[in-house]
Amino acid sequence: MKQDQIAIDVSHVVKNFRIYKDKSHTFKDRILFRKRNAYTLNQVLNDVSFQVKKGEAVGLIGHNGCGKSTTLKLLNKILYPDSGTITMHGKISSLIELGAGFHPDMTGRENIYINATIFGLKKHEIDERLDDIIRFSELEEFIDTPVRTYSSGMYMRLAFSIAINVNAEILLIDEILAVGDANFQKKCFNKLEEIKKAGATIVIVSHTMSQIQSICDRAIWLDKGKIVEDGKASDVCGDYTFAMNQAAIAREQMENEQTGKKVVSNPTQTHPPIYEGRQCCRHAERMGSMRLRFHNIRLLNDEMQESQAFSYGDRMNLTFDLVAENDLREDESYSFKIGIYSNEDGKLCSSFVSKDITGTYFSGIHSKCKFTIENINLAGGDYFISLQMYLKPGDSTDKDGELTDSIWHFVDFTMKADHRLSTGVAAMKNEWNVSEE
Repeated sequence: MKQDQIAIDVSHVVKNFRIYKDKSHTFKDRILFRKRNAYTLNQVLNDVSFQVKKGEAVGLIGHNGCGKSTTLKLLNKILYPDSGTITMHGKISSLIELGAGFHPDMTGRENIYINATIFGLKKHEIDERLDDIIRFSELEEFIDTPVRTYSSGMYMRLAFSIAINVNAEILLIDEILAVGDANFQKKCFNKLEEIKKAGATIVIVSHTMSQIQSICDRAIWLDKGKIVEDGKASDVCGDYTFAMNQAAIAREQMENEQTGKKVVSNPTQTHPPIYEGRQCCRHAERMGSMRLRFHNIRLLNDEMQESQAFSYGDRMNLTFDLVAENDLREDESYSFKIGIYSNEDGKLCSSFVSKDITGTYFSGIHSKCKFTIENINLAGGDYFISLQMYLKPGDSTDKDGELTDSIWHFVDFTMKADHRLSTGVAAMKNEWNVSEE
């Protein structure tokens, strides 16, 4: 990468914090109780290096305590590294902590002047932008009241409005978008897209993968002070989500073992685990006779690569093998049902039913199946997939037949938000035309 294209250059950064067992607070205590000053070093960042191009949007992800917020504070020079270097090329604006720098007894208007001055604006520049800041925050009615009377959402509105109106070249955001109502969040996303298109560099910390994938081109996954993965946002977020699900499963199994609770994978206790692959969700539940069952289920994108993040209009592929526990008769047929549900409220968004499939099969893996949605047109958000398989003899009067395998909440996936589309469950492209007669 050429030097003039780099906005942020982090090179071999190490950051440690001292954790005191019983820290002395006075000089007398330090002399008389020297052992109180004993401490251990907590290494938050260990030889971290990365570069961010000008105009690039990068998300920092990872579990609590992995070093995301510390990295952002180092970039903003609130903290300094113990070793290594950080070089920033451009004017910085940051939303590191909600309402940081606000004086509670001053009005919103007065705090705009104080905060904008901290960001490097002169009074005449603030005067020019004051109306825009107030208008974006939607706090016209409360702008001349003390900010101590503001709710956390109002704090966020004002802080965000100031930060995006200082014409910074680098914008640093730490979980600030988690606060506020849905309409204002949408407004913030649109503004961030506008800032990004104008050429600003954005670094955002968030635990919400849909936010990262909506805003960022790239994601960096931190764990135990090191970079685990650095790449395309959808790929890194998918890998991180899977790893967190696997860790939750392992933790739950350990807790069950410690408490002596027996884990039941399905009613008969003789069938294999739900899935040995990388995409299985910890919420998955399985039931059925298992005479015919799913195996090696994978959610794939248009390039036939495993993915748990999609955009409007993408092709989604679900592939799986079928395993028969015993031979099937010629007159038996089977069918599939696939459902897509909202992760927010569990409501069904869409379902698909196959035709009855017939044939003579023997025990073991006998079929490879693929289900494809040519254009997945869901609104931005988190969803999950459930699968069912039914087996019925030729003379059966049962509409569905015997439930042989049902996996509820098998895999999660995220639809990247596109705020040009409609909101709700179905995303529909739309256009407005207004003409005067």
